[in-house]
Amino acid sequence: MYLQHYNLSELPFSITPDTSFFMNRAGYQDALNVLTIALRSGEGFVKVTGEVGVGKTILCRKLMKSLSKDFVIAYIHNPYIKAESLLYSIADALSVKYSDKTSQHLLMKLITRALLDTHRSGKKVLVCLDEVQAMPVQTLESLRLLTNLETEKRKLLQVVLFGQPELDMLLTQPSVRQLKQRITFSYRLLPLNKVAMYAYIRHRLQIAGYNENLLFTKRACEAIYRHSNGIPRLINILCHKALICAYGEGKNKVNHKHINIAALDIEHTKTKSNSWLTSVMPNFPRWIFGSLAVFSLLISANYVHNLLGM
Repeated sequence: MYLQHYNLSELPFSITPDTSFFMNRAGYQDALNVLTIALRSGEGFVKVTGEVGVGKTILCRKLMKSLSKDFVIAYIHNPYIKAESLLYSIADALSVKYSDKTSQHLLMKLITRALLDTHRSGKKVLVCLDEVQAMPVQTLESLRLLTNLETEKRKLLQVVLFGQPELDMLLTQPSVRQLKQRITFSYRLLPLNKVAMYAYIRHRLQIAGYNENLLFTKRACEAIYRHSNGIPRLINILCHKALICAYGEGKNKVNHKHINIAALDIEHTKTKSNSWLTSVMPNFPRWIFGSLAVFSLLISANYVHNLLGM
């Protein structure tokens, strides 16, 4: 395609959640820090929400990759999973042996035993669930019951919920109010502002092997932001299509016309983002939110440590 034309080693704007393209700025590293500290501090439930395409899945995979040495991880990517299937997935992650005839009660006992064995080995167990806003309430309740398992000092099972903003609405239902109370920390992943978007484009180009001046003109970048509202997935799609368009014309730079042509082929760019950050506070330094979150977690962890030491 256009790789050789632009001296690229790989496609820079693929929409697959490749962790090698994870950007350690613009809120993503802050979110990762919050999650890492929360989980290493023993928090039971942590929630991450964000609009469609904002980068929740790549954050989830980056988190699992960074924790893999200290944690046994079960990744549940199917939001429509039933309660019993959730138990099977957790059992598989813990290498629990069971048969088709194993009752749910017995499976719970086997999982509990495996959780205790994992705890004795010095490791923790983490369940990461994606697209939780679509998950059946019964499955969430089953997950909550599993997190009741704990020693005197820490939980035997930790959970990170990734979902769209509708997840907050789901958690207002009376049937899951106990789960909501157990969410000890939340993070809202926001769209990129203009400065972060420029850095995001440069970052992905550099990872893909582009070492020259910015491939996209200033007007092209302005058009990307206007059409994408800072949503990374839309940025990727626009940039990829625009590169194809510019390559077809034999151009070495992508201009705003190429972006506008690409936008015509993307239905989602016709709507405006309703993010309060982009509409009300577009230039507010968003690292403050993540830094404050990390700071508060460190304080609470230190407080608990001192309390237990009394």
